[in-house]
Amino acid sequence: MLLSHFGLVLTSTCLLCLGEVPGRVRVAVRLRPRNAEESVADADFADCVELQPELKRLKLRKNNWDADTYEFDEVLTEFSSQKRVYEVVARPVVESVLDGYNGTIMAYGQTGTGKTYTLGRLGEEDNAARGIMVRAMEDILADVSLETDSVSVSYLQLYMETIQDLLDPANDNITIVEDPKTGDVSLPGASLVDIRDKQSFVELLRLGEAHRFAANTKLNTESSRSHAILMVHVKRSVKGIDAALSSENGNHPHMVKSIKPPLVRKGKLVVVDLAGSERIDKSGSEGHTLEEAKSINLSLSALGKCINALAENSAHVPFRDSKLTRLLRDSFGGTARTSLVITIGPSPRHRGETASTIMFGQRAMKVENMVKLKEEFDYKSLSRRLDIELDKLIVEHERQQKAFEDEIERLSTEAQHRISEAERNYVDSLEKERSKYQKDYMESIKKLEEQFVMNQQKNEESHMKLSGEIPRVSAEELADLKKMLRKETHLRKAAEGEVNNLKIQVAELKKSEASRKSEILKLHTMLEDKERQKEKLEGEIAILQSQLLQLSLEADETRQQLDRGGFEKEMGGLNSLTSQVKHQQQASGNGEKPSIAKLFEQVGLQKILSLLEAEDADVRIHAVKVVANLAAEETNQGKIVEAGGLTSLLNLLKSSQDETIHRVAAGAIANLAMNETNQELIMAQGGISLLSLTAANAEDPQTLRMVAGAIANLCGNGKLLILFYF
Repeated sequence: MLLSHFGLVLTSTCLLCLGEVPGRVRVAVRLRPRNAEESVADADFADCVELQPELKRLKLRKNNWDADTYEFDEVLTEFSSQKRVYEVVARPVVESVLDGYNGTIMAYGQTGTGKTYTLGRLGEEDNAARGIMVRAMEDILADVSLETDSVSVSYLQLYMETIQDLLDPANDNITIVEDPKTGDVSLPGASLVDIRDKQSFVELLRLGEAHRFAANTKLNTESSRSHAILMVHVKRSVKGIDAALSSENGNHPHMVKSIKPPLVRKGKLVVVDLAGSERIDKSGSEGHTLEEAKSINLSLSALGKCINALAENSAHVPFRDSKLTRLLRDSFGGTARTSLVITIGPSPRHRGETASTIMFGQRAMKVENMVKLKEEFDYKSLSRRLDIELDKLIVEHERQQKAFEDEIERLSTEAQHRISEAERNYVDSLEKERSKYQKDYMESIKKLEEQFVMNQQKNEESHMKLSGEIPRVSAEELADLKKMLRKETHLRKAAEGEVNNLKIQVAELKKSEASRKSEILKLHTMLEDKERQKEKLEGEIAILQSQLLQLSLEADETRQQLDRGGFEKEMGGLNSLTSQVKHQQQASGNGEKPSIAKLFEQVGLQKILSLLEAEDADVRIHAVKVVANLAAEETNQGKIVEAGGLTSLLNLLKSSQDETIHRVAAGAIANLAMNETNQELIMAQGGISLLSLTAANAEDPQTLRMVAGAIANLCGNGKLLILFYF
């Protein structure tokens, strides 16, 4: 099963590799119309540039008879609408971000040439004047599903070489974090706000613009004194990849085999509104405004140096000369799809700044990026889905068990009621029949006595009348008497038959009662079976949760191995161990884990423990994970302690600053602490103090759980508790 999940991770990595495609930086030039001041001051002079949008060319006049010609990806005249600018400059980048790529849209130009107008215009008074930021968010929200996808933004400014949060002004010194392996840049201290609709996004932009630094110069009444950076994070679920979890197989013991993590694509859109380049003699900056201008020009100069180096395929690109170039490292020469719009003015007085801007755009067009698809498996989402499914299964099981118990109670009550009713009916019927036959019997006796008395009287009268004659009973009277006796006998037999029938009915009722009791006993047996099934299900749930944790650890380890691309000599031991584990897994037909004792014989515990002191952090992480897995088996714990493994783990807690090493080392110590002898050794070597210090410095909840498990195992020893308290 674990090998299949390794396969999933490898497949994801292959997808990422296949997603790399070359993509040149696209550059568009936009001309600002003359303003009121230029219309008066330059009334007798022609524009310093001539645009040929149909040929995508621009001519920069040297004088009245000579001009230089430049070609761009797009040429936008002063009459181009905001919609047209968005369609040719930004829409291809936004579509790439929605497909899972990183994208950058940047505006560069002299102060006052319309960069902020092009990018950050909100369009509240005139809807057609909306800038690229608002239009891009409209397209993103229209394409994503808010039920399965997420959109979040950060809004920052780079002012005087400090990164400040425009959404939280108190957060005014955000640090840049670079991944040492991949070189990816992130800002973990920046505010990240989820976006659900366009209105909330516009409110955030308005809030950010209110906190952005601006000043009044000769070139622009509201000149931006900082570089504004909008970051839009788009996380999308890839349809058709998620594994369906059917409630019908909720109790199936092999349900884990059908689980596959959903595939997600993470695209990031970066919109950069650069502060305008300016000459001090033209802008009239002085005092603090002058210092701001120097900082702006230095950062723009660093950006120009990086683009020159990339355009010339230089071996060294000075990205670290400025925080601006560090933030834009992925945009130029990285993995993002980048679109640059350079803004220029028509005034011949600023021909030098216009020429510098045009040359910046020409050099940027030579920069090649390797656009890379950002696609990975979402194990957190899978874990949440599994937790929800487990909760549903538990609730459904409890509901069925409650219904089953209620049904047993109802059947028991109904059976008891029917038995009581049958007994009552039997007694009533028996009493009625007895009373009836007793009454008939008494009446028959009474009639016979009356008949006998009458016959006696007749005999006496006949004796008196016929003295000397022998009294005789007539044949008719004798026949009547016999007839009455036969009738009486018949009635008695009928009564006895009815009594026998009632006895049979009582026996049948008792038999039915016994059957009911047997049925109730069977129901109780079924209930006990259900209880055992519940315990089994809870055990499977625990196994499933353990497998999920193992899956997360294995996926993390595999991803780090793939990113590292293989170590040389120091990783030899772990690579050998990993290959042996895989070999034993392939050799095992039933998928069981290889014997840890056999791994001891083949690799050697001392070799594994020696890697705990390696200089490379990744080597130490993998080594401590192997020791933690070995410590999970009781037979290996004594060997690890004898070889100095416990001392090495405690030294790692004391000397290492890596959170992953702390988490895995605490888990290994927790396994060793299950042995009473090891508990005393841990306490003697100051283990409880090191664990407490690790918990105090931990930021990862998983590290806290591992430390808590180790302390809990130590607290299970009564002797150690007495030593601890006294």
